Amino acid sequence: MKMERAFYSKAFGGYPFGCRIYFRLNYIFETTMKTHSHLFKTFFIKSFLGLGALGAAFVCAPAADACTRVLYQGADSLFIVGRSLDWKTPIPTNLYVYPAGLHKKGSDKPGCVEWTSLYGAVYAVGYDGGVTEGMNEKGLVINGLFCKGSVYDNNETRNRPPLSMSMFVAWLLDCNSTVEEVASVLREHNFSLSGATFDNGTVTALHWGVTDSTGKSIIFEFVDGVINIYDMGDYRAMTNDPDWPAMSAIVDYWNKKGGQHTLPGTVSSPDRCVRADYFAHHVEKTSEADLGVSITRSIIVDSCVPYTYLIEGEPNISSTQWRSYANVRDHRYYFDIVTNPGYYYIDLNSLDLRRGAPILKFSTARHTQIVGNANRYLEKAPGFTPMY
Repeated sequence: MKMERAFYSKAFGGYPFGCRIYFRLNYIFETTMKTHSHLFKTFFIKSFLGLGALGAAFVCAPAADACTRVLYQGADSLFIVGRSLDWKTPIPTNLYVYPAGLHKKGSDKPGCVEWTSLYGAVYAVGYDGGVTEGMNEKGLVINGLFCKGSVYDNNETRNRPPLSMSMFVAWLLDCNSTVEEVASVLREHNFSLSGATFDNGTVTALHWGVTDSTGKSIIFEFVDGVINIYDMGDYRAMTNDPDWPAMSAIVDYWNKKGGQHTLPGTVSSPDRCVRADYFAHHVEKTSEADLGVSITRSIIVDSCVPYTYLIEGEPNISSTQWRSYANVRDHRYYFDIVTNPGYYYIDLNSLDLRRGAPILKFSTARHTQIVGNANRYLEKAPGFTPMY
């Protein structure tokens, strides 16, 4: 055992957290090996060696990007999706409300995906050029979180109808009302996804969390052009790397260990996921919307990276720029910029989202002192220009 630990410490470049990942998964291995065969042992070791290489690349170096997503399950069908967006520099983000009935294009390339929206939705649009996340009038929520190593295309998908990352989430929100409908579209995979770089050449590498008004949730990830879809079941948090099978194994370990005694405390992706999942299972269930948002916010804040967080010699460390909370029962979308004194929300139930209604925009830079319902600050706008 000592030799194994020394080997993995060396393989992980001597980074303590990388070693901790090995020890956590080794615990699962040791406990399950009591009832499994030698063949399983061989399979597990080979699989873990691959995961170890992945971990060396993803979790041993200080994180350059970080996001957290959590599902709060209250009473009386109250579900709230909270997320934080973390980045090394501020990402200017405005809120747009689009009605149903608009014809849209997913790319500027010939033969691209085109559609007419079935549902109205609120989008969080980064750089006024791409939809990061949003919620539609049916309570469907989709959030994109950074996931290094995501590869969207392969030789089989490359000739399918083009679809830009800037419009991907909008397309899914416009045309679907449930998690199962989204999963069906993803299984068909009749598109070729691509995206422009941003922030001085950063590649848009993401995976996504999806939740509908019933609280059902999935995670989907692109691996070498193949879409892997995972039912979240009773898991209530996701962050960044590693991929979901490896991440869920880490969460399982800590669930068995018992979070009331100890929880991992760093800003790494696995540690944030473990904390968010644990607290989401151990808070009061309320039917009161405002209290539910406050509880969700407290869970997310515990998993955020402090604003202006710095480590000497690491200029690309991310910190939380903004948070959002989507009440899928009451169709309220809250936005919480960390440098603002409070947070506000868009109430979709009070807006005209029918065909022919105008596009509306909320400028987050202009309205920094608002708290509460922000509908009256929405202004008619031509819409954003996608960064294809």
